[in-house]
Amino acid sequence: MVSRRAFLAGSGAVTAGLVQPFALPANAAVSSTSGSSARLLPVFNRPRHLDYADVSKLRGEDQTLLTTLQGVVNRTEPELYFIYDTGTESVPDAKWLSDMTLPKKLYKNPLDLVAKYRGRVRGAIVYDDAVPDSLNVATTLAGLENAVVANADQAKAYGLKIVKDLRGMFDDDRVKTYRWQLDNLFPLVSKQLLAGLPPTRVVDVEGVQWLEIARETTQIRDSSNRGTYNLDVSAKLGKEAVYVKFGDSFTDDGWGASVRHVSIKANDTVIATFEPNTPEEAPYLFDGSHSSIGGEGNRFADGGNYWIYRIAPPAGTTSLVVTVEMWNQYVVSATDTSPTRVEPFPYFRDYVVATKALVSWLPPGGATGDLLIEHYAKWPTLAPYMGWFANDVSGEWDGVDLASKGGSPVVAADFYMNGTVHAGLASPISDKPRATRRIDKPQNKVYLTLTFGEGDNIQYCQRRLREIWDDPKRGEVPTNWTIDPLLVETGPNIYSYFQRTATANDLLVCGPSGAGYTYPASWKPDELTQYLKMSGGFMRRTGLEEVYAYSGRQDNTWVLLSEEIAKGYAEYTPTKGIMQTWDGDTLTAKVGGIPITGGWGAPGKAAEFKAALDQRIASWDGSKPLFISGLIGAWSWSPSDMAELGPLLGDPYELVLANTFYDLLNRVLP
Repeated sequence: MVSRRAFLAGSGAVTAGLVQPFALPANAAVSSTSGSSARLLPVFNRPRHLDYADVSKLRGEDQTLLTTLQGVVNRTEPELYFIYDTGTESVPDAKWLSDMTLPKKLYKNPLDLVAKYRGRVRGAIVYDDAVPDSLNVATTLAGLENAVVANADQAKAYGLKIVKDLRGMFDDDRVKTYRWQLDNLFPLVSKQLLAGLPPTRVVDVEGVQWLEIARETTQIRDSSNRGTYNLDVSAKLGKEAVYVKFGDSFTDDGWGASVRHVSIKANDTVIATFEPNTPEEAPYLFDGSHSSIGGEGNRFADGGNYWIYRIAPPAGTTSLVVTVEMWNQYVVSATDTSPTRVEPFPYFRDYVVATKALVSWLPPGGATGDLLIEHYAKWPTLAPYMGWFANDVSGEWDGVDLASKGGSPVVAADFYMNGTVHAGLASPISDKPRATRRIDKPQNKVYLTLTFGEGDNIQYCQRRLREIWDDPKRGEVPTNWTIDPLLVETGPNIYSYFQRTATANDLLVCGPSGAGYTYPASWKPDELTQYLKMSGGFMRRTGLEEVYAYSGRQDNTWVLLSEEIAKGYAEYTPTKGIMQTWDGDTLTAKVGGIPITGGWGAPGKAAEFKAALDQRIASWDGSKPLFISGLIGAWSWSPSDMAELGPLLGDPYELVLANTFYDLLNRVLP
């Protein structure tokens, strides 16, 4: 690992005179972010007092101004904390704040904090509203220059000296923008981490009235309703454009609208025809950020996700029909009002600024993917990639694969708020694993262990996990919860909370696939050894003994972890068992001395899950124990759902925690 202090020591002016020499404030705790051989990520000092405010009603540009201010201020000592969701005590930001036993002061007008702390920053880096990616370059520079990120109007309104004005410096060539940043700012930025954040976000406009056009009322998941549908949206003609939204009619099971082809007729004349994810679609795709591209080029959206097409018909149009090849659980609606607006993406920028990290947004395919590979090559092995990837699901697979090949574990952190505060809140974390309930004589039963996924995602741990963890029915049935052991450095108070409040029926297990999200099969062997050693250290520090791991893929199918990889887990980590991603029949094997089971899931809630489970074991003859590791949808299930499922799991099932499950399996398997 390269020490960040070594790079700061030689900081100075760079090409084009953009970054002038800077000095940390006289009272800055340089050691707090200098790194050490004992740590993976930067250290932050413990907060002694917090000024806080509810910023949930502010627009993105104001949230970005405040979040980057937070980064500069909190680098020395955490003093600023923001509530992003609402001001009530029922949401995570407010809950975590309430848990902090230190003095706090509420600012009813969050922007008053700009005036209070203006003297702590050199001024503003002004981004170009016309070039969204310039906001990421501005964020990188803000960390280096001890400045905030602002637009020109904000700089003027708050009396902020313009340290650097990026207007007119870049165009819409994303590769060229981030190539400039890499070439010019790499010598100055931290080498402890690399960040990836979207420069903008899409925000719903309040008061928009949607007219439902079509809905699938049956829970269809097998494409059996695939066909051509004529969607008449003429009722919304009359203004500049018609907006057509495709979503999921059953949001809890993951088979939402899927579209392969689109044709648009105005007054019976075809004005457009296109397929998803093509240049022909681009002029009509108003908002695709909440959707994904499937294996056959279809665009789909599950759960609460959606996508929107914007159609501006010719003047005088009285009939507008959108014809789509569509299937599964669709709901289609239309409006004549622009339903969303685009504004700066503010989240996690405090951590990026405070650590002087370089932040980009490079989709992991084509020319942008090639540039992303260059980034990984320049950073040391094990330097985490923190944030996320463009293109949602497809970006996840490709992005994590590239990061794995480049030796970087991924930390999903793009919605991780107040990271500079949480990282400094030292809290007690036990390194002792949970005691295992031992089953001495296995019976001819179906031994089942159920695990909530998503725990590698530290923003999930901070937000969604806190929400469902506080369900009063938690603890009624044995449940495993994936979690990222890197929280010991990014949010020790968060990890400590879950560990301290776990019931006898709650077991924390390591999220995929160790300390940071990764695909082990994609790593270079020597670098994978480093990753496994690092993961083993974090697992021992946090008392984790089981791992949910991704494997590798061949022909779009998950394959069994190799003997070499399993031996690596056995040698370098305290892992007693691995549940891995899997397709097909029930997987139960011992590989490299470790029991491995394939993770299995089913749609719907308790009754439907139980029915699918019964079908899963239909061929079991009962002559010997059967072992199934089940995955629970973290975004759709809660402990209340688990409590409903538990009583349904009578004979022949026995629901156990993962430590009992793998202890028994280890003794049963040859």
